[in-house]
Amino acid sequence: MPIPWLAVLQSVPWSDVLSNAPKVADGAKKLWKTIGKKSPVSTTDATDESPSLAPEAQSISTLHARLLKMEAGQVELHNQMFDSSELIKALAEQNALLIARADAMRVRVFRMQVAIAVVAIIAITGLTLVAGR
Repeated sequence: MPIPWLAVLQSVPWSDVLSNAPKVADGAKKLWKTIGKKSPVSTTDATDESPSLAPEAQSISTLHARLLKMEAGQVELHNQMFDSSELIKALAEQNALLIARADAMRVRVFRMQVAIAVVAIIAITGLTLVAGR
């Protein structure tokens, strides 16, 4: 069953979208500023210990390896968060442009409605004058 796109678009509260667009853009800019200031953390390479260590040294070596893996995972998550914040910033900027264009189109439609009303009044007046002769 096809999605009735017109119904979907009509169900969107466009007045809320338009009124909240600047807030979304500001929030994305703030997020970008906070995330963008942090530089990605670099990972350090783990050095392999020899397998003939004492049990305490082996457990320390195991914990060290796990810590390095966790740090690498944290760096990867940080990089993903950085990429996500870039995407959010770009989407917010596109949203702001879309809202500005929608507002410009609203003004154009209003002007066209006024022009059509004026033309209709002139046409009705002209028809009335011609029919009255």
